[in-house]
Amino acid sequence: MNMISPDYRPSDSEPFMNERQLEYFRQKLLRWRAELLKESGDTLASLSEGGILEPDLADRATVETDRAFELRTRDRARKLIAKIDMALARIEDGSYGYCEETGEPISLQRLEARPIATLSIEAQERHERHEKVYRDD
Repeated sequence: MNMISPDYRPSDSEPFMNERQLEYFRQKLLRWRAELLKESGDTLASLSEGGILEPDLADRATVETDRAFELRTRDRARKLIAKIDMALARIEDGSYGYCEETGEPISLQRLEARPIATLSIEAQERHERHEKVYRDD
């Protein structure tokens, strides 16, 4: 892949998902992935810094709450990393940036905000409406 300048931003005036845009999003995804791995590494380090040795019940409860929060954070990071890996695979196979449902291009603004998006805004909204109608609560 060719290098892209740091100030490059994809625009609608160029062909959709050309080599520069693909490389831009690939780098964006890789940076995000590295950030999440570093954060979850920090979480792992703090989780392994000993068990719950607090003699005071309130202190122990606080430690357990913090630990539960860190585990949730790590789980969220793990799920995001899996989605980033899937997005990177779509860049490789040429399907990145296109709605899984309609095959239409996903807007650059949406991909900029959520580079792991697999649905266009319209398809996403349809899904959310459908979920709301069929939710049991």
